[in-house]
Amino acid sequence: MSGHSKWHNIQKTKGAADAKRSQLFTKIAREMIVAVKQGGSGDPANNSRLATVIAKAKAANMPNDNIKRTIDKALGAGNSDNFESVVYEGYGPNGVAVIVEALTDNRQRTAPEVRHLLDKYGKGLGATGCVSWSFDQKGVIVIEREDLDEDTMMMDALDCGADDMQVEEEVFTVYTAPDAFGDVLAQLEEKGYAFLEASVQMVPQNYVKLTDETDIKNMEKLIDLLEENDDVQNVYHNWDQD
Repeated sequence: MSGHSKWHNIQKTKGAADAKRSQLFTKIAREMIVAVKQGGSGDPANNSRLATVIAKAKAANMPNDNIKRTIDKALGAGNSDNFESVVYEGYGPNGVAVIVEALTDNRQRTAPEVRHLLDKYGKGLGATGCVSWSFDQKGVIVIEREDLDEDTMMMDALDCGADDMQVEEEVFTVYTAPDAFGDVLAQLEEKGYAFLEASVQMVPQNYVKLTDETDIKNMEKLIDLLEENDDVQNVYHNWDQD
C-alpha cells in the first residue's frame, strides 16, 4: 500500500501548534460547538460530524471532562457562539498550494488576516477552487509503530474498512473514505489501537519541492502564523518536506 509521508509533514508543521495545548483545545472546542449546533445533537451516535471531532479531540489527548463540558455548553440555551466555516485557498512560495479552514464569527476580521499572511510570505490569496482540485478529502489515522507488526496492522486496517496505509519509520498512517472514517476508527479502537492523530483532512495529490532557503523560511513562517491565528482550524499544503 502506498502514500506520501503525511506524518512527516505533520510533525514539522504542527509541532509548534500542538505544544500550545490550550490553544489546540480551544480550536477543537470551537469545532465541537459548531458540530453540535449544525448536527442538532450532542450524541455522537446521532451526529457523525461530532463523532469525527471527538475522535480528533481524543487523539489530541483532550480530557473527557473538557469534551463533555464543551458539548453541554453547545447544547445550553444561553450559548450565543455563532461561528461559520470559511475556506480560503491560495499559494505559498514557488506555487505551493495552501488551503486554510477557519471557523469565525467575523469574516471581516479573518479574511484580511489570512490574505495578509499569504501576500507577505507566499504568492497571495486565490479564488475559491484554485487549489482544492488538487487535494482529496480523506480520513487520516496515525498510529505509532512501536512493536506493532506491519502485516498485522495492514490486515487489521483493511478488515476495518480502510482504503490505504502508509508505512513510515515511526508510524502507520491509515487512510479512509471520509464517510467511513468514524466506523474505521471505532473498529481500530476496539482492537486496542491508540492514535497519535485522527481526523478528516485534505490530502494533496502531488507535492512541490522547495530548494531556495528564503522560500523554505517563508513557507515555515506562513504555516506557523496561520496556525497561530485563533480563527484558523486547519492548514493544508502540498509542500514536500522530505
